[in-house]
Amino acid sequence: MRLRALTISMWWLISAVAASAQILPEGGLAQMGGLSETTIASGLKEALRVGSEHAVSVTGSHDGYFRNQAIKILMPEQLQMVEKGLRAVGYGPQVDEFVLSMNRAAERAAPAAKPIFWDAITAMSIDDARQILGGGPTAATEYFQAKTTAQLTTAFRPIVAQAMHEVGVTRQYQDLVGRFQAIPFAKSATFDLDGFVVSKSLAGLFYMVGEEEKQIRTNPAARATALLKEVFK
Repeated sequence: MRLRALTISMWWLISAVAASAQILPEGGLAQMGGLSETTIASGLKEALRVGSEHAVSVTGSHDGYFRNQAIKILMPEQLQMVEKGLRAVGYGPQVDEFVLSMNRAAERAAPAAKPIFWDAITAMSIDDARQILGGGPTAATEYFQAKTTAQLTTAFRPIVAQAMHEVGVTRQYQDLVGRFQAIPFAKSATFDLDGFVVSKSLAGLFYMVGEEEKQIRTNPAARATALLKEVFK
């Protein structure tokens, strides 16, 4: 509940600043309630830090991906024929274990996003803040995607590869494909499994941030920190 309250505060800030920005002079944040552009931008950065930390905490927790049907990593589309064939001959439990293991790898990788998000927030300029405040319902999420996807992909890949090795995903994948290829008339399948899990891990992370942003922009709540209270007296 506490983490959700912090996230609600974050997106309340974004929503409130965005509403205020609509009446500011064109070309800048100007002054809002006597506060400087720097103070307002600092409040936005703090809000983004709170929200990104929450998203990382949720996705990086046990079952953060696996029990969330919106971001759960399922069998890759390219391997659905493999899945269908294996389930047809009684290997459904092994397929389920494989899916669970992919999600466990994503959950292990998620915490690596936190310092990368924070670096992006620290580097945010007044112009960046203007674009976020004047943007659409997922403008902050889109900012993160634009600024961090390449770094996150690089950071996640070795973590995912190691996690998948430790939780047995690679072995399970090889075993499943081997069993599938043993089925008469089955075609062999090759697939970049690490790349798939990295991609789905990031998609799930950004989805969580975006859903919170859209919801909280229209569902305000209490301010959680002194800076947020200063910006929105």
